Amino acid sequence: MADQMQWANALSTRPSLEAAVADVVQRTTSSLSAPADLGLVFISSAFTSEYSRVLPLLAEQLAVPVLVGCSGGGVIGTSLAGQTQELEAEPALSLSLAHLPGVDVKAFHVVAEQLPDLDGPPSAWIDLIGVTSSPTPHFILLSASFSSGINDLLQGLDYAYPGSIKVGGQASSGVMGGRIALFCNGRLYEEGTVGVALSGNIVLEAIVAQGCRPIGQPYQVTRGDRNIILELDEQAPLFVLRDLIASLSEEDRTLAQNSLFVGLAMDEFKSCLQQGDFLIRDILGVDPAGGAIAIGDYVRPGQRLQFHLRDAEASAEDLEFLLERYQKEQQFQPAAVGALMFACLGRGAGLYGKPNFDSQLFQRYLNNIPLGGFFCGGEIGPVGGSTFLHGYTSVFGICRAVG
Repeated sequence: MADQMQWANALSTRPSLEAAVADVVQRTTSSLSAPADLGLVFISSAFTSEYSRVLPLLAEQLAVPVLVGCSGGGVIGTSLAGQTQELEAEPALSLSLAHLPGVDVKAFHVVAEQLPDLDGPPSAWIDLIGVTSSPTPHFILLSASFSSGINDLLQGLDYAYPGSIKVGGQASSGVMGGRIALFCNGRLYEEGTVGVALSGNIVLEAIVAQGCRPIGQPYQVTRGDRNIILELDEQAPLFVLRDLIASLSEEDRTLAQNSLFVGLAMDEFKSCLQQGDFLIRDILGVDPAGGAIAIGDYVRPGQRLQFHLRDAEASAEDLEFLLERYQKEQQFQPAAVGALMFACLGRGAGLYGKPNFDSQLFQRYLNNIPLGGFFCGGEIGPVGGSTFLHGYTSVFGICRAVG
């Protein structure tokens, strides 16, 4: 029998870190019939005071050449009973191990000051990461706060590795200003980005569920300045928006008061836009006098956009739509062996009113493959061929062999 890709995950809720580490190591290693090439560890911020002990404890019991991870306001994994759980604001540790034959696995840590100039050549980024662009690598990225330079890093990686999939999230603490931890090959960091590049016999696919549904119709930006929309279809944006809101049902009008977003179309050539074609961004403010609208990204004249609403129902429908589409597209491909989930702290039980919603919906479509992950301060995933930092999103990275 050929050497096959294997993946295992375990989630422990033991309140003692020693016991939790022993638990996840024993369960993941006993699930694999070959040595692990990659480990991914996510630890709940309930263990904040013990972050420095995580890697030494793991090293005592686990031999894995590449190990990366971070802290989260919640963690995701497989319980002792075999159920996928999303544990928020309580002690928990999630460990994924992967046996990856024919895959080159390279870990790295970069800080904002090391990032090359975005106007420079792609080779500067390739030198920084230490991974060639062929065969095309795929990336799992875990970053600190916005000062980590994550947006520039994503832009640079897209530039240097255009065919690569990049998924991940920002480490979180569960409380404003709380301490975070990034783990990379025996070292603990509190700034920058840790990542792993996977090249060779591996496919990494992404599902980016932004949790919104479009309302009205697409409009075209006819005038804009940086992140300010000055004209939509040659009209003041605020007047366009008022007319749109007036046409909504009473329920949607109420929702629009605090759950209204803008979706920027990422493919300028696609005529029929649908869910997944938009990059969702916040509305930051309006100018009642001039009718302009400021949003959380740059706009350019000619770009199409559509207003969106977000609530629990829209989030559930959005994820189900994307999972159904993925299942249809992948039915003739080799089966997925493992996955990672990067969910916004604003989702989970706070959004749905019950725990484990996104992860259990995912498992319904992907036949109970091992799933690990954490609740992020921002989620990393592709939309329309480019990689972005998102909010209120669940990003799934799904691994399989090339086939």
